[in-house]
Amino acid sequence: MPHPVDVTVGNRVREFRIRKGLSQQALGERVGVSFQQIQKYERGTNRMGSSRLVQIADVLDIPVSSFFEGLGRLQDVAVLPEEGPLNVKASKVARDWQRIGDDRLQSKVAEMMRALARG
Repeated sequence: MPHPVDVTVGNRVREFRIRKGLSQQALGERVGVSFQQIQKYERGTNRMGSSRLVQIADVLDIPVSSFFEGLGRLQDVAVLPEEGPLNVKASKVARDWQRIGDDRLQSKVAEMMRALARG
């Protein structure tokens, strides 16, 4: 059974990988492991050593601490919103959102999304 911290960190690796627009294969190639190993990391079934976390953070161009934000005491891990499978569509929207360079356009898109969400 994967440890809840490993699952949470793995979900965050997946989220940041998708936001960066990388496949599991591409991330694996850049850190020197197979895409199957990346899958295991993302599911939390295999733990990542600190050196591997640093490599992945470098490829994703994020601080290592991003994988652990909000993680405090172990008893708090079970209630984190990242628990469960990551919503891939939401991660892709976040990635695309970051690519919109115009603040005014981002505001208009946000208005549209809120209107659509209200039904």
